[in-house]
Amino acid sequence: MGTVTIGVSIAVPEPHGSKLQQLRAGFGDAAAHGIPTHVTLLPPTEVDGGALPAIEAHLAEVAARGRPFPMRLSGTGTFRPLSPVVYVQVVEGGAACSWLQKRIRDASGPVPRELQFPYHPHVTVAHGIDEAAMDRAYEELSDYEAQWPCTGFALYEQGADGVWRKLREFPFGSATVPPQAGRVEHDSVPTR
Repeated sequence: MGTVTIGVSIAVPEPHGSKLQQLRAGFGDAAAHGIPTHVTLLPPTEVDGGALPAIEAHLAEVAARGRPFPMRLSGTGTFRPLSPVVYVQVVEGGAACSWLQKRIRDASGPVPRELQFPYHPHVTVAHGIDEAAMDRAYEELSDYEAQWPCTGFALYEQGADGVWRKLREFPFGSATVPPQAGRVEHDSVPTR
């Protein structure tokens, strides 16, 4: 079947998602229209296509243990000079995002993944563009605010054209998960 590149993220809902995507494109980020606006839980990861059913089962198990939580974005931040990124900050929901991403990437699961940098939930609004445009993104979105109830996450696949497409959504608390030895059954997503 070959390899595929996947990612797991929390979509930023409308009208916020398309507004931030349009702004990102307006700052000159050529990749903006191929990347739905999101908070990453699993960064782009190459996997064997035959592993997708096991990955989906794992994600369903993680989601089944999750609970809805409030997400709030406010203001901007940057990873410069370490990485050429300007982002909108996650100011509420970050602990829950961290909880989710740890379980998704767990070494005992089908997508164990070490991160290049410590996990920091955010919404990218400019990546790899010139410094003046990065500064503009940072300034123009410095007072940006959005909030919504996060009720799940989704699995995406990057196509040969570089566009990310949703494969499946995973709502919290919705899957039936059989008890498994050695698994913590009372684990829940922290809300703060």
